[in-house]
Amino acid sequence: MPPTSETLTAERILETTEEVLRRHGPAKATVVDVARALGVSHGSVYRHFRTKAALREAVTKRWLDRTSEVLAGIVAEDRDAEGRLRDWLRGLFDAKRRKAGDDPELFATYMVLTGESSEAVPEHIEELTAQLTRIVEAGVAAGAFTAADPEVAASAVFQATGRFHDPCYAPEWARPGVEADFAAVVELVVRGLRA
Repeated sequence: MPPTSETLTAERILETTEEVLRRHGPAKATVVDVARALGVSHGSVYRHFRTKAALREAVTKRWLDRTSEVLAGIVAEDRDAEGRLRDWLRGLFDAKRRKAGDDPELFATYMVLTGESSEAVPEHIEELTAQLTRIVEAGVAAGAFTAADPEVAASAVFQATGRFHDPCYAPEWARPGVEADFAAVVELVVRGLRA
């Protein structure tokens, strides 16, 4: 095993694991493959991630967090809630569609990993719903939206737009007419929230 000159960090392990998963797929990728690609012993990888399952969970979380982080920027913007809601929904749809279309093999790998995930997926959904809640709360506070319970309204928005972000619908995201469908659903949701 060749010596490595870079410090072994959790982030470096996750980056390499993603590449190993891309190359071998989730069924064949092992911690030994990751260690070999890093030029370290598999014990070095286990010092950062106690089990193969923990490593796969961390890779899944990292992948999902990329979307959450981009959307958090929209939530934090200082502008009207309706515009932020529209942009947030568009950002979520675009991010998920890019993941599915730009690298279908890696997307298929992550579909397997998210199916195995015990915490990353529910935490991701909880984070996205919390972001939507902040937008709805801002809209209610500004008098632009009406919602007796912003958290319930945000959850309803998330569920109503599921066709445009739930990975099980990925095959539909490239079909003709999906943009018009998305625009119609967003318009319906926004009109339903307006005060």
